[in-house]
Amino acid sequence: MKRLHTCTAAIAIASLFFGTSAGFSAEKKAPAKKPPAIKENFLKKYNESVIPVIRRSMPMVVNISAIKEMPKNQVHEYDMFGNPLNKFPFKNQIEPKALGSGVIIDRRGYIVTNHHVIKDTRSIKITLSDRREFSCSVLGADPATDIAVIKIDDKVPADLPVIEMADSEKLEVGELVIAIGNPFGFSHTVTTGIVSATGRQSVGLADYEYFIQTDAAINPGNSGGALINIDGKLVGINTAIFSKSGGYMGIGFAIPANMVREVVSDLISGGKVTRGWLGVYIQDVTKDIAEAFKYAGTGGALVADIMKESPAEGSGLQKGDIITMIDGITIIDVNHLRRVVAIRKPGSRVKIAVFRGGKSAPLEMTIGTMPVTPPVADRDVRDREDMLGMVVKDIDEELAYKYRSPDRSGVIVTQVKPGSPSMRAGIAPGDVVKEIERGPIDSVNTYNKAVGALKGRTKVLLLINRAGTHKFLILDLEGRDGVE
Repeated sequence: MKRLHTCTAAIAIASLFFGTSAGFSAEKKAPAKKPPAIKENFLKKYNESVIPVIRRSMPMVVNISAIKEMPKNQVHEYDMFGNPLNKFPFKNQIEPKALGSGVIIDRRGYIVTNHHVIKDTRSIKITLSDRREFSCSVLGADPATDIAVIKIDDKVPADLPVIEMADSEKLEVGELVIAIGNPFGFSHTVTTGIVSATGRQSVGLADYEYFIQTDAAINPGNSGGALINIDGKLVGINTAIFSKSGGYMGIGFAIPANMVREVVSDLISGGKVTRGWLGVYIQDVTKDIAEAFKYAGTGGALVADIMKESPAEGSGLQKGDIITMIDGITIIDVNHLRRVVAIRKPGSRVKIAVFRGGKSAPLEMTIGTMPVTPPVADRDVRDREDMLGMVVKDIDEELAYKYRSPDRSGVIVTQVKPGSPSMRAGIAPGDVVKEIERGPIDSVNTYNKAVGALKGRTKVLLLINRAGTHKFLILDLEGRDGVE
């Protein structure tokens, strides 16, 4: 009975306490406020502003289809780079087709797309958003930037819509963008995303790169399509994706509108792009190089050598100069220097600032014309390997830039046959062959003579230069056809 009483008392005390607390809370608690009224629905407002932009822009993007110059019945599918995806043993005659996108940029019927979309093709046809079809011809192409212009062959319709280009230099990371194209042949597909980064370089897709990176979904078939801002202006031409699966993985690249504008202007006026040229081998200024040259600045491009019979020869530029500025533009790195020089008109004079001997020195020189580079289609044709299992070329500016080689003597390896003596020895494209059997190699001619003298040998001594480091290699010629 005593225990029960104690419990009862405890309950009474607890009730009193909580009752008092409840009363206290009731006295102090402020009346609940109503949530502030939302003046406008953000998502609804977004739809109301973006949907008209998309509706207005879609007719300016076209679907491109063409016949690939490839053997019939071998390849049916191509990725966005124009490379074959699958091979099928079709019984019926089927011609390989290439699919991509394009953007109408001129009422005269000019359409910009990627070079890889129309490379090695015939019978190019475009389809508008209203399903009208027109045959087109290639007006000009620039493999160095992967840009091409095609033109409507037939009478150009008077109502052809034309896109307006934005100033891509004003593009901000995080800005909303819209991609329009024809992924996997699904006409006029729209995806949205943001600008993930700008000024992407060294991606390995073209000689001149300054890509916009976006997470807007881009897939095979989007190549050549439009990347627009929320004003409906063209900020880039969708070009490629980074993918381990062949499909979208959140990383896409577009050529900025400012670069497109420059290249397209040359292609329309003359069918080709003429670029400025210094004629120097250059390399980036690393931390170690900066310390070695006692260079306290940031950026710039180091002159590794001067090309013979080039604009730089006799201009005052010297091996070991660090180019820091051209016409008042501060040079960031090698790729930046190449872009700055490329847009200069050949024959024009430029002011160059270099770091030399611990101080800045001013120079002036005349810009030359960039030597005509072989078409990509020609470079893609696989050359026949020699008895060592590789293909070598004389080192020209194009190859020096491609493989970042400062060498001007020797020959550069461009292809290595799988299973060959060269591959087994570890030789790779970009290596420079300096000697064969202790004999110096300074051209393809001396290389061919040296290789021709190797008949009957089972082992060969080579000296190569790889990334600035010399290395001797022994090639085992036994089983050179891949048979170990």
